[in-house]
Amino acid sequence: MATLLSGAEVSSALGGLSDWTGDPGGIQRAVEAPSFLAGIDLVAAVAQAAEAADHHPDIDIRWRTVTFRLSTHSEGGVTRRDIDLAAEIDRIVTRAA
Repeated sequence: MATLLSGAEVSSALGGLSDWTGDPGGIQRAVEAPSFLAGIDLVAAVAQAAEAADHHPDIDIRWRTVTFRLSTHSEGGVTRRDIDLAAEIDRIVTRAA
């Protein structure tokens, strides 16, 4: 069982992440891919990381814009697992750029 982060903890963690926003209920980041297929490739890479972590984001694809949303549904909000996966998504986005 993961521990929910407080508003201050979420705000502090977001300061160390690229372009993530949110609150204790959930965090999100939108990424603009250079093409639709590049966005799909990005989703595939994130899906691999999510499977490895056994923690899965909500993903919305709108042409070239891919939005990742994270919260630990079983806990009802943001936990360290969400922050860790957000950091991994940041690394994947950086590599894909």
